[in-house]
Amino acid sequence: MVQAKFVSGSIMRHIVVMSSTAAVGITALFLVDLLDLFFLSLLGEEHLAAAVGYAGTIAFFTTSVGIGLSISVGALVSRAIGAKEKDSATRLLVNSLVLTLILTVAIAAVVFVYIDELLTLIGATGLTHELAASYLVILVPSMPVISLAMALGAALRAVGDAKLSMNSTLAGGGVNAVLDPIFIFSLGLGIEGAAIASVCARFAVMGISAYGVFVKHQLVGKFVSSHFLEDVSKIMAIAGPAIITNVATPIGNGFVTKAIAEYGDGYVAGWAIIGRVIPVTFGMIFALSGAIGPIIGQNFGAQELSRVRQTLKDALKFCVIYVVVVCGLLFMTHDLIAQVFNVDGDAAALIQLFSQFVAISFIFNGALFIANASFNNLGKAKYSTMFNLGKATLGTIPFVYFGGLYGGAEGVLIGQALGAVIFGVAGVWMAFTLIARIESHQELQTDSNDDNETLLRAGTAAVALSSDRAIMAQESKADVACEIADEIAKND
Repeated sequence: MVQAKFVSGSIMRHIVVMSSTAAVGITALFLVDLLDLFFLSLLGEEHLAAAVGYAGTIAFFTTSVGIGLSISVGALVSRAIGAKEKDSATRLLVNSLVLTLILTVAIAAVVFVYIDELLTLIGATGLTHELAASYLVILVPSMPVISLAMALGAALRAVGDAKLSMNSTLAGGGVNAVLDPIFIFSLGLGIEGAAIASVCARFAVMGISAYGVFVKHQLVGKFVSSHFLEDVSKIMAIAGPAIITNVATPIGNGFVTKAIAEYGDGYVAGWAIIGRVIPVTFGMIFALSGAIGPIIGQNFGAQELSRVRQTLKDALKFCVIYVVVVCGLLFMTHDLIAQVFNVDGDAAALIQLFSQFVAISFIFNGALFIANASFNNLGKAKYSTMFNLGKATLGTIPFVYFGGLYGGAEGVLIGQALGAVIFGVAGVWMAFTLIARIESHQELQTDSNDDNETLLRAGTAAVALSSDRAIMAQESKADVACEIADEIAKND
């Protein structure tokens, strides 16, 4: 029997354990992406780093679709586990995996066909465009593999097995780290070798996650087409908005990449390095959103709304403390980062700006991640969509445009950070408001039920009183009849 382990015990402890284990796995995978860039930088060609930056923007888009689908898995399965409905959890998991496979195969096919056009759209040209395309031609077809791996990992976290979810991604990172130098240097495949190593890593993650879900936790169910058709709307009610929500981020990043590209490949190389440093240094914040989802989901399923609110508060505290510590480290090591990746000039200047001033804005990015996790697990995934789309458009385009207009490539980064601040604050406010509304609705239902029970008791008492009176009336009539009979008998 799968237990709902998050409905009791210290919430902060649950957050720390879930986030840290998830972060280790996430950081391992992104660290390998950083190693890809490091190994390629050893070849001494700046356009390789720029190519990885462009390719990474497209790859981020495909991965974000898988993240959106996995959010649905985590929300539905954790909610069912919290309500102690294992059969429902298994059915939803199986149907979610089938839907994930169908959607990601279709999306991967479309992206594969339009790789050149997408790279041109975000500003890639010449040799940089050609190298980025060769990377994506290998990586994009594996989109269904990593999407299934993320969905299975979300299922593991939903049942509270964050450790195995972490180990699966660690294994993938290990595979990639071993194969990278072999394919890039030993076989002389360059950027294509980095892509092949990443594909192998994705298969490793999926294999271990599948073992955990199907063998260890026995979340095995038979696929029934009629059940699938019934569940699609339920799954997409969360997955649809979550996909749009997560895709909004790479779309916003694509706009930023295009804006930076106007200032040359040097800045794009710096942006590519920042793009790989962010998930490694802030992996805990990325993990926080997925980690608190099952905690919120289980407590919501168990109708423990006070613990839902406390989860939100503790997650925000954790986010602020972590970001401040990491920003202190980045502030002191920006020169070292530029030296390790063998860049100077424009690229180094952009890295310095991010490390010393822009990185602190991740407090607000993290706040929005936390708010989105709340929306997705409280049945309001559309709120998550609204805020992420807003951040990717209203919170990015005008800020980046005017930032670039007045501050060049550096102004682009500053503008993006300002937009994150506004939407992070608004998202947290809405999350607390949503919890208050749900509590108010729950109290009204309780009061209504109490009133109904009171009315029922009053009705029962009235019926009993009426019955007693009827009996007394009948008894009175019987007494009168007896008296009359006695009188007649005397007269006779």
